[in-house]
Amino acid sequence: DPKRFRRNIRVSPSTFDKLLAQICDHPVFMSQGSAHQIPIQHQLAIAMFRFGHFGNRASVESIAQWAGMSAGTVVNATQCVMVAFLALHDDVIHWPTARMKEEVKEWLEAATCAAWRNGWIFVDGTLIPLAEKPAYHGEAYFNRKSNYSLNVQV
Repeated sequence: DPKRFRRNIRVSPSTFDKLLAQICDHPVFMSQGSAHQIPIQHQLAIAMFRFGHFGNRASVESIAQWAGMSAGTVVNATQCVMVAFLALHDDVIHWPTARMKEEVKEWLEAATCAAWRNGWIFVDGTLIPLAEKPAYHGEAYFNRKSNYSLNVQV
């Protein structure tokens, strides 16, 4: 069920498969000794679930119950996934080119308002709920949880 998958893992099944392909050969997933690791796709699903939730829903115990695994497995799986993705850092994290910046500026201006045009790099933070819909560009403040909020960004 792609809708339920996306709600739990926070990405589409095809995106999940692409992420899995990026990390599946990392040595962190190779068992040392007689202890076997759970399948890499399960480790990635656990980590993605953990990254995509907050509050009590993101507690190790809650995720362990959701995954049918022990709390230690949740912690280990998350650590292995982080090690594998961090190894990709220099290949996938880079500053955008001037053309890429311009494309994002054009999109920002079209999708939000002209005042945001010169903002081209954002880091998502926490949501600050608003009491009501803002009068100016109110629809831009409607979040995925069906509330109006400010997303603190850097």
